Amino acid sequence: MESGTPSERITAELRRRITTGELKPGARVPSTRRIMQEWGVAMATATKVLNRLREDGLVRAVPGVGTVVAAGPGGSAVPTSAAGGAVAAGRAAGAAGTTGAAGAAGARRGRGGERELGRERIVAAAVGVADREGLAALSMRRVATELGVATMSLYRHVPGKDELLRLMMDRVFGEHPLPAERASDWRAGLEEVSRLQWRIYRLHPWLASTMSFTRPVLAPDAALHTERAMGALVGVGLTGEEVAQAAVTLAAFTCGLAVHFEREAQAEQDSGMSADEWMDRLDDEDHDRLMADPERFPMFDALNRGPEIDMSLEALFEFGLARMLDGVGALIAARGSGTADG
Repeated sequence: MESGTPSERITAELRRRITTGELKPGARVPSTRRIMQEWGVAMATATKVLNRLREDGLVRAVPGVGTVVAAGPGGSAVPTSAAGGAVAAGRAAGAAGTTGAAGAAGARRGRGGERELGRERIVAAAVGVADREGLAALSMRRVATELGVATMSLYRHVPGKDELLRLMMDRVFGEHPLPAERASDWRAGLEEVSRLQWRIYRLHPWLASTMSFTRPVLAPDAALHTERAMGALVGVGLTGEEVAQAAVTLAAFTCGLAVHFEREAQAEQDSGMSADEWMDRLDDEDHDRLMADPERFPMFDALNRGPEIDMSLEALFEFGLARMLDGVGALIAARGSGTADG
């Protein structure tokens, strides 16, 4: 039985046709209308398929022609229409003549890089791109450029971007293993797991936005964190459901706050200012006008008149983690006294 959504299945089939050479560089790929007719899907699904192939660098749009397979290794293919094929071929030959030995050397480097290519090298390059440029910059094409190989060569090792993200997630969690020796009590155990997750998210700001607590991916090294957190709660009087919910809720809190690492990194890149510098640049008069009505904003008015408070991500994490653990402790105490709701 086929798995995945309709768009994923169609994308995989067209990707197969491209990577096996059934659809050669420069050949037209099925249009959205053709995809709708061949697979019986809606226009939105067909559009999503072509967008994903374009994002992965497998196809590109050519005015007056349509969507065609992107150039393969060496970049020698030139998409052509039936009427202009001879002219385009002549231009390609001329370009090859002008590059001469340099072009041949580039092709040899590309083939050499592909011979050395492997899943670990691809994943490491992808993590580097995401760390430096953010998740929005990550694509199969961008990773191929980083490695100096043809985009399609990546698909022999990684089937697509979704799988690449799963492998990236597992890699970064695996690089920061949990301590071999377990903590002495449940609170220390949960705190240990949460602080390690927070550190991983801070090192890799893109990571938190890839996590899902409703549709989790199969990343064993990440799952070990949930396993350890649940293990810390064994024998404290909670039900199995409560143990699982406490572990996942704590992880969701840490991840939800850590999402702001990437947002802040992007904002700093766009503005050229850190969060503290940005706050310092705020116009005090505009700020005072906004909060000038103490009857409407009595709490803000009181805070503005008091000492400065720390609202950094680190401070919010420390406060939130302590209160989350306090809540788990209260539940454990209630279970022990027999007063918790059933």
